[in-house]
Amino acid sequence: MLSRVAESIYWMARYVERAENIARIMDANYHMILDLPPDVGEQWEPLVVTTGDEELYKKLYSDFNQENVVQFLTFDTRNPNSILSCLQLARENARSVREWISSEMWQKVNTFYLMVKDESRKGGGIELPHEFFVEIMMASHLFTGLSENTMTHGEGWEFARLGRMLERADKTARIIDVKYFILLPSVDYVGMPYDHILWGSILRSASAFEMYRKRYGRIAPDPIIEFMVLDPEFPRAIHHCLIMAELALRNISGTMRGRFTNRAEKTLGRLLADLDYTQVEEIKSIGLHQFLDNTQTRLNQIGAAVGETFFAVPLEPETPQTKVEE
Repeated sequence: MLSRVAESIYWMARYVERAENIARIMDANYHMILDLPPDVGEQWEPLVVTTGDEELYKKLYSDFNQENVVQFLTFDTRNPNSILSCLQLARENARSVREWISSEMWQKVNTFYLMVKDESRKGGGIELPHEFFVEIMMASHLFTGLSENTMTHGEGWEFARLGRMLERADKTARIIDVKYFILLPSVDYVGMPYDHILWGSILRSASAFEMYRKRYGRIAPDPIIEFMVLDPEFPRAIHHCLIMAELALRNISGTMRGRFTNRAEKTLGRLLADLDYTQVEEIKSIGLHQFLDNTQTRLNQIGAAVGETFFAVPLEPETPQTKVEE
């Protein structure tokens, strides 16, 4: 497979997953606002921090209010991580590899983009936010299901899975980090009802609320950290995402686990091995924020290593110049 094709498929999947995760964060925040105590103001700045676009936002908008944040994260094409921008990039990547993906996948990513584009033209905000963001999540699920069931499970499909899992792991780490450590207005709220609302919002952001309650029951920080970070079976847990990402990477390269032939396998394998043996007590001793910040940094390094290993064009060695005798 050409590196250009692999790169387009990889980023197509990442951008669709990114759009879905932004919709999850927005929808969870709307739900959380309904549960907040009357004396607690609405929180919108942490949503921008989650995507890492705080600096860009401050250049474009003067205030972190609902209208501005929703516009910035959903429709603003000046923001490369807005839902509309992500879907536009996913669509362009899909267009360039139409011969490698199924017609159903192309039709879905195209209609997905047009749905959000049409909503952006209405102006005046989103009339029914919950229904709109749920529609985005369902469209992403349908696209992923189509890729599972209509695309040959060869190298192209593995690159899509690799991109999707790395993106999902990154966003899960960001959701946990920002929602708790920035959204929490004061340490005085720890253990109070507001604290439980925040942890519930974290679970809902990852569609993990019901599965968590079935296993653990009561909302409590330690089991939530274990479930969202270390669980090897829940599809949106960081550990599970990295297990699937490594499987995809090794299916592409044909390398057995425990060995590596490139930097991408080395960096991903090392992070996964650390998570295999990490416990909640160790995370707490390090500090949840510090642990997640380090995890995000390592995920960025993995993404860079994947690009260097599979997508970068190797530089041709310079041809030595021959001195011409006069």
